[in-house]
Amino acid sequence: MVDYQAVREGGAGLIDLSASRGRIRVTGSEATQFLNGLITNDIKNATEDSWLPAVFPTVQGRLLGAVRIARQDSGFLIDTEAASHEVVLKTISRFTLAGDFHVSDVSTEIALLTVQGKRAPDVIKDIDAKIIRATHTGEDGFDLLPEASNVSSVIEKIIAAGAQPVSPEVAEILRIEAGIPRHGQDMDESNVVLEANLDDAISYTKGCYLGQEIIIRIKHRGHVAKKLTGLKFDKPVESGATITADDGKEIGRVTSATYSPELESPIALGYLRYEYLNPGTPVKAGDISGTVAELPFVRGSWYD
Repeated sequence: MVDYQAVREGGAGLIDLSASRGRIRVTGSEATQFLNGLITNDIKNATEDSWLPAVFPTVQGRLLGAVRIARQDSGFLIDTEAASHEVVLKTISRFTLAGDFHVSDVSTEIALLTVQGKRAPDVIKDIDAKIIRATHTGEDGFDLLPEASNVSSVIEKIIAAGAQPVSPEVAEILRIEAGIPRHGQDMDESNVVLEANLDDAISYTKGCYLGQEIIIRIKHRGHVAKKLTGLKFDKPVESGATITADDGKEIGRVTSATYSPELESPIALGYLRYEYLNPGTPVKAGDISGTVAELPFVRGSWYD
């Protein structure tokens, strides 16, 4: 897989995220106030050159959508996954009549590309587009937000600069190796926010927000009953497979599974009961043996 090697072995890969994710623009003098009451992180910490991770929770502290937020001159740009885009848009839009708070879906106006790999800084240095450093693979990387009308030209320039186009199948392998959960697959509204390994998306010092009481209560209790973790198996397993302990007790389920070329092993993401989360704990999926693994599976150039 040339595209996998480009990302993992010191090159650069180009992933087009325009269709698999959505963009929402929020503006108005009361944008900060309204958004801060709806998300888990403190939007006052959002900047123009980095993404602020956050979650839109329910009153019960469950996960409507995990997002990334960047400050813009006129307000904020919210990046969502496609599977949670509509519910996040509806959650925000219902406040548009409450004050100076304006919401627009700009998914068809602004594209989203990402260049991932150790050579990413060289590849994007002459590209004319809004650029935010970000990883989707565990490797160094940059998100680019060109106008949708100009995206073909930007893609051509990125490829000409040395990036290898990455297929959706390889992008999925890289995502799982990086331990990044996907909405609708690894997390959804049935999950309490703290179960999905989104700790960096939560502020415990900001003011009140929807679902805060439940999230704080769980945090002070010490831990959730189950949590997303890594799993390494002897043979390939299927998403949705039941995970059992050595004694046959059901302790969780697989949510995403793939084969890792880097580790030369089948790997998976899945939820396990808290008492089985220690790395190295033996588990099974049917008759396939495995062990609990620490996330991310691959710590690439992003961690250098």
